[in-house]
Amino acid sequence: MTKRKYSQPKVKAFTLTEVLVVLIIVGILVLLAIPNLLPLITKAKSTEAKLQLEHIHMLEKNFFYEKSRYTKDLIELSFEQQKLVTEGGQANYKIEIIQAGSNDFKARATAVVDFDGDGTFNVWEIDANKRLIEAVKD
Repeated sequence: MTKRKYSQPKVKAFTLTEVLVVLIIVGILVLLAIPNLLPLITKAKSTEAKLQLEHIHMLEKNFFYEKSRYTKDLIELSFEQQKLVTEGGQANYKIEIIQAGSNDFKARATAVVDFDGDGTFNVWEIDANKRLIEAVKD
C-alpha cells in the first residue's frame, strides 16, 4: 500500500502581525495629519455660513425694495433655516437676524459645532452694505 501525500499549494498572504503593523503606522500618520487639516475643515465649513448670509442679504434687500424697511423675521423673508446637525440635519450654522430697522440690518450665522474642539464656536455677520465679517474665529 502506497501513501499518497496531498499537499495544497501555498497562497501568498500577509500575516496578522504584518497587517497590524501597517494599521498602526497608518493610524499614527493620520494622527499627525489631523491638526494640520483642522483649519482647512473650518474654512470649508464656514463657506456654508457665508453663502447663507449672502442669501439673507439678497432677501433683505428685496424686502427693503418692497416695504421700505428691513425685517428681523426670517419667515417674513421667506427664509427657511435648514435642520441643524444637532437636530439630525446637515446645517452647521444657525442663522438669525440680530438687528433690523428702516435703514440697516445685521444678520448672524453661529456655528452649532466646534469644528476644531477648542471650545470656540465660529460666528459670521453681514450687514446691509454687504460687509461680511468673521466676528468669532474658530
